[in-house]
Amino acid sequence: METIRVAQIVGKMMHGGVESVVMNYYSHIDRSKVQFDFIVDEDSTHIPHDEVESLGGRIFIVPPYQKLNKYIPALIKLFKENKYKIAHSHINTLSVFPLFAAKCADVPIRIAHNHSTAAPGEWKKNILKYTLRPFAKVFATHYAACSKYAAEWLFGKKIVAQGKVKIFNNAIDLDKFKFDENVRNEVRKELGIEDKFVIGHVGRFCYQKNQDFLIDVFAEVYKRNPDAVLLLIGDGPDRERIEQKVNDMRLNNVKFLGNRNDVHRLYNAMDVFVLPSRYEGLGMVVVEAQMCSVKAIISQAVPKEAIISSNTEKLFLSDGINVWSERIISAEKRDRYSVYSEIYDISIQADKLVSFYGGLFNKLL
Repeated sequence: METIRVAQIVGKMMHGGVESVVMNYYSHIDRSKVQFDFIVDEDSTHIPHDEVESLGGRIFIVPPYQKLNKYIPALIKLFKENKYKIAHSHINTLSVFPLFAAKCADVPIRIAHNHSTAAPGEWKKNILKYTLRPFAKVFATHYAACSKYAAEWLFGKKIVAQGKVKIFNNAIDLDKFKFDENVRNEVRKELGIEDKFVIGHVGRFCYQKNQDFLIDVFAEVYKRNPDAVLLLIGDGPDRERIEQKVNDMRLNNVKFLGNRNDVHRLYNAMDVFVLPSRYEGLGMVVVEAQMCSVKAIISQAVPKEAIISSNTEKLFLSDGINVWSERIISAEKRDRYSVYSEIYDISIQADKLVSFYGGLFNKLL
């Protein structure tokens, strides 16, 4: 059987969660059966050229989707030149645009994949999301999502109940995220936090991830435990403002670590992981933290599919700073635990993705 080459439309590669998920699947699939080409907006800030090319894939740069008059013609040209049979778009409600281009180019299999939802507070983004949501199914031939919640939000409960949306869990290499005492000691020494109570957070600095609230919570924790340290891993548009807030509050025990390629190591150093998101399509970092045996305290916005351990606790943001700080402090002394979840085992889920593509492709023959 010939190798199936799939056009993966990932939008802007910014070292974020969606592209990490796609890359993780790509590095674990049987690439003799399926190969990926990545279609990326030219204003991306982190494009893994070397990694993709080393795996046999290709990267094509197109104008940003904000410039539709250039974006759509570029995609149509690209789809026609490469004669793709499958176009898989990961840009949520915006997938209507590349899938329209794919239809114009006679790509027979067009997959709309949702990784996100909407939330009160981001009214500009929400206007666009709600405006485009009714068109989610117009040019797609197949539907996919990272969770049932994300699937229902974009495609509707009826479509999901009919089994027409394929759920692809944001699977990971479980061995990579296993807790290791030696790694814990190494990382703590590297960061100078050997004897500290370490609170960790991984996420893009933006409204969704709610670092403002996290800083306020940590300030309360810090008052009660001067040995507490907060590790903030990630980058984004709100980082500079959050750094200023930390300085203004004189919180000396907050470490901004930026984007890291060794997040799996950093989880080992944590005593508790905190994610106070305002909304989430899934919240893959929660799964990763649990896999590394870290106690996780998260907001109610995180879908239940991300909960794979009884040692994970959900709180409402409305519970307030005191409740969040108390629950974090209570997590300081606890035993490590082991977790396994087949639905997040990339070795299993990657095979399912290959079978999915193979089944679609075979129907064209």
